[in-house]
Amino acid sequence: MDLTINGQKKTVSGEGTLVWALRDELGLTGTKIGCAVGICGACTVMVDGVATRACVTPVSTLAGKQIRTIEGLAEGDELHPVQQAFIDQQVPQCGWCMSGQIMTAAAFLENNPAANEAQVVDAMNRNYCRCGCYARIKTAVLDAQKQMAVAREEVLA
Repeated sequence: MDLTINGQKKTVSGEGTLVWALRDELGLTGTKIGCAVGICGACTVMVDGVATRACVTPVSTLAGKQIRTIEGLAEGDELHPVQQAFIDQQVPQCGWCMSGQIMTAAAFLENNPAANEAQVVDAMNRNYCRCGCYARIKTAVLDAQKQMAVAREEVLA
């Protein structure tokens, strides 16, 4: 089965869930496996711009869709604003949930550029962080939102 992942055509078996295809068949190990039942969010990727749990998404449902993983979030050598904000705010501790946190935040902000703090918290509260970095995660997402707004204004100017 052919999939479009990070803008490139990739061939996978078409069996099982997306997380296994990404990790085992394509070697894209940035997408983590946490609970494997769609609860924790560690496996979050974007499918057609929407944050999606890869551990419960059958590969067979993804034909013709655009899949974006943590490996495809940066633009060349320039990190996505969410990635940079997570570094700037020193969010990661163990790091296991971070790719899912980052992908959830990036999808949310790309689809909701004018979200308020409560909406950011609501969007992010579906991703678990066993280290309890929630305050830094919120700060990083809000910082990224500001950076994305500045970038949009520069494009419009």
